[in-house]
Amino acid sequence: MAEVFFWCAALALVHTYFLYPLSLFALEGAAQVFQNVRKMRSGQAAGTGMKGGPLPSVSLVVAAYNEADCIESKLKNSLALDYPADRFEVVIGSDGSTDGTDGLVQKCTDPRVRLSPAPRAGKTTVLNRCIPSAHGDIVLLSDANTMIDADAVRKIVRHFEDPEVGAVCGKLRLYNPTKQDYEESAYWSYESLIKLYEGRRGAVVGANGGLYAIRRSLFTHLPPSTIVDDFVIPLRILESGYKVVYEEGAVAHEETTEDYGKEFGRRARIAAGNFQSLRLVPGLLLPTAGFAAFAFWSHKLLRWCAPALMALALVANLFLLDSVFYRVTLGAQLGFYALAYLGRSGVFKSGAAKKATSIAYYFVTMNAAIAVGFWRFLRNSQRAAWDRTARVPTSTST
Repeated sequence: MAEVFFWCAALALVHTYFLYPLSLFALEGAAQVFQNVRKMRSGQAAGTGMKGGPLPSVSLVVAAYNEADCIESKLKNSLALDYPADRFEVVIGSDGSTDGTDGLVQKCTDPRVRLSPAPRAGKTTVLNRCIPSAHGDIVLLSDANTMIDADAVRKIVRHFEDPEVGAVCGKLRLYNPTKQDYEESAYWSYESLIKLYEGRRGAVVGANGGLYAIRRSLFTHLPPSTIVDDFVIPLRILESGYKVVYEEGAVAHEETTEDYGKEFGRRARIAAGNFQSLRLVPGLLLPTAGFAAFAFWSHKLLRWCAPALMALALVANLFLLDSVFYRVTLGAQLGFYALAYLGRSGVFKSGAAKKATSIAYYFVTMNAAIAVGFWRFLRNSQRAAWDRTARVPTSTST
């Protein structure tokens, strides 16, 4: 029985982190071959691209809570985006800001900017208020501390020429002014690659809050208690049968934080919201959802189970030590956790050892945050209203 538990846990972990991405690459390769063969047989030219019809109206909606330190930069960045002024607006939904954010927005005299203030009630309430009242056919959602490349909007909206596309996720690049090899960026690059290949199947499983767009007509009112709106909104669109695609060329930039305490809290909050989302998108749990269900189970559900799977693999391994093979697997697991401990203690200051220990520490803390988030979900103790994670690097090192 211990052997069964060990292999079930190990294979589930291998699938979600390695086999699923490989299956996406294989599907993409097969699709390319099939497409090339079909074009050769029909005599079609390759790579015709999008039609380039008239541009739709776009509303950039930003939920803001106490963003006085970055809201002016956000407005300047938003108004500099390469998109026709008569088809573009910026809606700042203030969630009871008390630091002067509202006043800074009101100082902006550009007619494309509109402030929508209300008492603090949580980001979901802001979106429920601002998205339906937006003037654009396409609603672009972004965070106040995220800066968007000038050409990103055009690259995103061109996908909506396809009536089957309901949402488009842009590419978020994380950076750290003091650490070029920051481990969150390494993991985010891995996640972005998965989103790229999911997008080619029309099934990106969740967006990043920094940059994504939806058809306004497809937005459905969210329960005010919703914690991870940028996950639930595109998943509901995917569940309803529309494609959710990925535009690698539409880039936004966001600064990471070195405050591991606040970052851990952010991850735990997201994890609690992920478990909460299961009751909001039940259709994606069923085989009838096709590839979208496969992606949801492989990329998300098994990831959320990773802390339990890691614990199960370790405990089961302890009952199998009469075999040399299982003594090796136990040593490998303990060695990985030892690397994580070294990453936490900061023994290595540079080089490959530093990178390996930092990534191991990031992976372990990420899964610990999932476990904490699951506990909060069970206790219903995670509130929906959010506190922004400070992105100003501190002097603390790990």
